[in-house]
Amino acid sequence: MTGDPRIGDLLGRAPGEPRAVLIGFPSDEGVRRNGGRTGAADGPRALRQALSRLTPDADRTDAFVALIEQTRDLGDVPVTGDVEADQELLATIVAPQLQAGRFVIVLGGGHETSFGHFLGHAALGRAVHVLNWDAHADVREPREGRAHSGSPFRQAVLHPSGLCASYNVAGLQPHSVATPHLAFVRTHGRAVFRHDVGVESLPAIYGMLSGRSFVSFDIDAVDQAYAPGVSAPATNGLPVAVWLEAAFLAGRDERVLSADIVELCPAHDRDGQTARLAALTVWQLLRGIAARPEHIATHIEPEAP
Repeated sequence: MTGDPRIGDLLGRAPGEPRAVLIGFPSDEGVRRNGGRTGAADGPRALRQALSRLTPDADRTDAFVALIEQTRDLGDVPVTGDVEADQELLATIVAPQLQAGRFVIVLGGGHETSFGHFLGHAALGRAVHVLNWDAHADVREPREGRAHSGSPFRQAVLHPSGLCASYNVAGLQPHSVATPHLAFVRTHGRAVFRHDVGVESLPAIYGMLSGRSFVSFDIDAVDQAYAPGVSAPATNGLPVAVWLEAAFLAGRDERVLSADIVELCPAHDRDGQTARLAALTVWQLLRGIAARPEHIATHIEPEAP
């Protein structure tokens, strides 16, 4: 190893079972169905490129490097444009990784990513709490029975398995959520508006989770001055410092088993700015995971053969 290693030099170098995995979901057909600007299908590629250039955590180097060396990139799901079939395929890849006790990070893709992510948890027959960092509630009804990027969490809450234990969303913009959608969220969990989110409020927001959980990071929750390359830019979005601390706390929280980062839209980015922010979001997740005791990287125990 040189004196200036990068994530790309270290990723997956250690033999044996991984502690964490990356899975790309290069789909934006759900964004198109939802009337958003397309391009998120290129999100996993741009995020990986930006992530590969980052250095290990200089503050806790040994733990961070050990985790990165035990993190495998499983590549991209071979999406077809059939959103429902692609979500089912994502679930078949996510579920065995969760079952093996690995922290799963899904790189989207539009927010249709999250329903496939949820299905991976549901396939194990275990209830899961959801926290979504987002400017939007994403509990719209499917369009003509078809899933899209605005419907993943309604689908999760109403899934016949009943395994979405709660749905919580933080960062909501009052001008970007319909009253019936807000009522739906409040019926099934909690809603936290943008003006109530700050670094000091983050512990209480994670306190809403009371068991096995996954966290979704829709990067359009960040102010468009810092995240222009997204499917639906946000005016007066979250500050970067709050967003990145939220990612670190998700990684460090032992109840959180997986995460996704969605809606990065490189075609609308400015000098790779949003891609770097998405990569740093993943970096902060990994930094949080590295702060956990290794033997409790997740709460899921592998089933006996």
